[in-house]
Amino acid sequence: MDKLTRGARSENMRRIAGKNTAPELAVRRIVSSLGFRYRIHSKRLPGKPDLAFPKQKKVIFVHGCFWHLHPARTCKDARIPKSRVKYWTKKLYRNTARDEQHVAALRKQGWKALIIWECQTEKTLHKVVSRIKKFLAS
Repeated sequence: MDKLTRGARSENMRRIAGKNTAPELAVRRIVSSLGFRYRIHSKRLPGKPDLAFPKQKKVIFVHGCFWHLHPARTCKDARIPKSRVKYWTKKLYRNTARDEQHVAALRKQGWKALIIWECQTEKTLHKVVSRIKKFLAS
């Protein structure tokens, strides 16, 4: 049972941003500090990646753990809500399927993709920095 009313829950969900989130901004700061230039939310690419590096044909997606169902068992945010289970299961699994399609389409076009999860930007930022360095340097 949801603790909020239907209207309050709707208002809460409406306020969740899809672009320029805190994890995304953290990744942008890292990339900028490493000296790389990038495009944000390129509409020309499948999935509108959060960061695109056209010269290198590489993209970075910054996924929210809840919305994209982070597969790591240690992530507490990647879970199906207990209310409206059927609705949320369908919606969140559809999101993950769409993510996979976007990455496959990018690979087919010769692009490489890196996925950074929201919880990684909160807990292990030093690992995120090294992953980004390694990804962009190769």
